[in-house]
Amino acid sequence: MPRSRSKTPQRRPLELKDVEQVTAIYAYYVASGVATFDEIAPDAGTWSAKAGNIVARGFPFLVAEVGGEVAGFGYATLWRSRPAYRHTVEDTIYVAPHRLRQGLGRMLLDGVTEGCRDAGVEQVIAVIADTGDPASEALHKSAGFIGVGRLSKVGFKHGQWIDTELMQLSLAPGER
Repeated sequence: MPRSRSKTPQRRPLELKDVEQVTAIYAYYVASGVATFDEIAPDAGTWSAKAGNIVARGFPFLVAEVGGEVAGFGYATLWRSRPAYRHTVEDTIYVAPHRLRQGLGRMLLDGVTEGCRDAGVEQVIAVIADTGDPASEALHKSAGFIGVGRLSKVGFKHGQWIDTELMQLSLAPGER
């Protein structure tokens, strides 16, 4: 199926043809900031394998497409590998730098949480690096996440210590 050339953002599941663009978006954040604690950007093969594992577990891996190009991506992975954590995931959302503040992050986060709900997930955790930019925390708060803690100096990248803020969204029926 050909890519849509529509300027209206579309959210859809990741396809193999998207992996190169996902790789490039993530590589930008690895090189330019501290939003991710990766210091070396994974290659397309690594991303393909990761996406395959995510989807095989029944979790969402979505892209936002604008004008036929991937403008952002979001997915959920297990919070921890031990079996008792199987109903808790961590979300990840990245938007191409030239597409920030266009509503794509919210579109992706909403899709990821919907996909998690469909997969029987009970809790979604956001681990947000304190970059000095409140956008990610504000995005998660607007989607119903609540702050549940802060971890000090847990990452060291680009010559600086980085704190993380933990936020949580309950998808359990009757909870918020």
